[in-house]
Amino acid sequence: MAEKMRTPIIIDTDPGVDDTLAILLAITSPELEILAYIVSFGNTDVHAAYDNIYKLYQAIGRHIALHPEDAARFPNFSPTVPPLLVVGPEGPLEGGRHFAQYFHGRDGLSNISERHPDLNVDFGSSSFCHNFQLVNESGVEVALRLLESHPDRSITYVVLGPMTNLAQLVRQHRQTVVDKIGRVIAMAGALDVPGNTTSVAEFNVYADPYAAKELLVPTDLTSGLPLDRVVLAPLDITTSHELPFPHYAQKVDPAFKSTAQPSNPDGKSPLVHFTSSFFERTREIMLEWGKDALELHDIVAIWCAIENPPEINPVGGLPGMSTGWSVAERTFDIERTGEITRGMFVTDRREDNTAYAPGTNRAEVQAQLDLHQLGHGLLESTAVPARVEVEEPGFEQRRQKGVACLIETPGPSVLLELLIRRVWGIQ
Repeated sequence: MAEKMRTPIIIDTDPGVDDTLAILLAITSPELEILAYIVSFGNTDVHAAYDNIYKLYQAIGRHIALHPEDAARFPNFSPTVPPLLVVGPEGPLEGGRHFAQYFHGRDGLSNISERHPDLNVDFGSSSFCHNFQLVNESGVEVALRLLESHPDRSITYVVLGPMTNLAQLVRQHRQTVVDKIGRVIAMAGALDVPGNTTSVAEFNVYADPYAAKELLVPTDLTSGLPLDRVVLAPLDITTSHELPFPHYAQKVDPAFKSTAQPSNPDGKSPLVHFTSSFFERTREIMLEWGKDALELHDIVAIWCAIENPPEINPVGGLPGMSTGWSVAERTFDIERTGEITRGMFVTDRREDNTAYAPGTNRAEVQAQLDLHQLGHGLLESTAVPARVEVEEPGFEQRRQKGVACLIETPGPSVLLELLIRRVWGIQ
């Protein structure tokens, strides 16, 4: 039997806590071939985010130096053709920059550069030439070159941060993107659930709503992404996928606590020390919000890329998905300048079968559905308002094409087991 082809991917990322864990999953996944890291502003400034790529590769290198028997666990660590590493956008298409340093810290990794100076990189003496190739081109130039040099529709472009670089690429080279891109998978947006940066906005969209709107809500057929090859992983699906910190302590690092008892590198793997070090402060923040777990938002996007290569045939105008994965077409617009709604996905419920008739008591409807043993539907939300009667669209109006949004994965427990096994080698 022929060896299964690896999926070539471009990772567009703003390495903070969950981005770093997502990249670790990608490096340990033989199904993927990492072509490039395009590092963007987002969770922190672009230069701090860029340094975090070095830090995570340094941690893996130190681990393999102590445990050479584990080298095979990291198939994308020292590949024959190293991925390109490029500094991407420093800010959004329009407006001011917004960071998520309140969660990820000034360095993007919970301020480990201050608490754990042993994890800082000595750029003068460290060599990473076998891990990645530094280039002085822009993120747009790198993505364009990779698309043009690979077979048509073979590359998956994974967006873990703001969509700025991809929007710039589409602005300048849309026809090449339409002809060559295999799939775009983006962790972005909140449809029927609260936001994680404001009450209505998910951070990646909040950081550059102009880019998200250009790509996902095109004004005509000659703009935006080819939506038949786009999969969004919104907060609606990613939030339920978690790494519980007690589980991490039980399976990976029994000494893991918090910044009050910081990680000690003695007696533990360098990779475990690295992850425990940036999890410490993250755990404290999550506990303030009532949860002793890390939400695996960006990790879900990488998992989706692993399991759903571009060659799966589309179904009904939507990207085809592997068994256990499902998408649904959702129609929305994106608020760019609202005083309190910047980055909000304004969903169009006028033709949404998850909404209710005017004046309906939602609790009574659910009780009747339960009484008759009728399902509530995958898309039903606790935040869906009453449905209203609408006029027939005028002649000049056309139905906006929706975006494929991930609504089902093989399950949070499956991802948790995969993550623990691949990143930390725990069976």
